[in-house]
Amino acid sequence: MRAALYCRVSTDKQNNSNQLDQLREFAGRQGWELVAEYVDTATGSGKKERPQFARMMLEASQRKFDVLLFWALDRLSREGIVKTLGYLEQLRDWGCGWRSYTQPFLDTGNEMTNGIVLSVLAAVAKQERITLSERTKGRGSGRNRPRSGHGHVLGRPMRHGS
Repeated sequence: MRAALYCRVSTDKQNNSNQLDQLREFAGRQGWELVAEYVDTATGSGKKERPQFARMMLEASQRKFDVLLFWALDRLSREGIVKTLGYLEQLRDWGCGWRSYTQPFLDTGNEMTNGIVLSVLAAVAKQERITLSERTKGRGSGRNRPRSGHGHVLGRPMRHGS
């Protein structure tokens, strides 16, 4: 089986060799042929640029590897459960399995456990979408009413005359 590793580290200074060494060793114990490694560095500047992640998804769609091994789900993506679940489903749709090194229950090789975990993640994702939608619509947020006791309305001041 052809395997790829994905690793995301938090800063340029962080040493990722420990994660990579353990992922490589694990892949070797499985008898997997290591064909690619993708490592992104998050700078903490708030930018979500992950060129290696994009390259990994492209090459997964091209079936350049059979299984993706990552350290943990939050190392794969911190974009929320909806997007993360979407990535996992996309990989599966392309015929690419995946495995979390530190979370063995996240493994496409274990169909029963995988189905249960994905069902729970899907339920959490649905609730996250509902909560986000309610916030966006302003329900209960107070965005559309004056601040109590101050008489101020949020938003830009109205222009008089022109």
